[in-house]
This record gives sequence, structure tokens and C-alpha cells, in this order.
Amino acid sequence: MVAYIVDFLLIALLIIGITAINGIITDGIGNKLFGRNKKSEFVSQSARIQTGWKSVGGSKK
Repeated sequence: MVAYIVDFLLIALLIIGITAINGIITDGIGNKLFGRNKKSEFVSQSARIQTGWKSVGGSKK
């Protein structure tokens, strides 16, 4: 019974791991192929939204 549980857990971890890695790889390929010039779209939008905000935290030098 212990061997069955160990085998089940190993297979479950392999399936979950392979699925997660597959998602990361396909996302990277999709961004490279279809991303084109939108690579900094979210960074630019975030910077645009944050203009005029007060700086919080850090030292006051």
C-alpha cells in the first residue's frame, strides 16, 4: 500500500510539473512570436498611471 501511495505521488508530481513547465515554455514562445513591439506596454502604462504619486518608504536623503 505504501508503494502505491509513493508511486501515485510521484506520478502526480510529474504530471503537475510537466504541465507547469509546458505552460511556461508555450507562454515564452507565444510572447516571442506574437509579442512584437508590445513588450513594454504594461511597464509604460504603469509608469503613466504612477506619474505624480508621492514616493513612499526608503530613506530621506
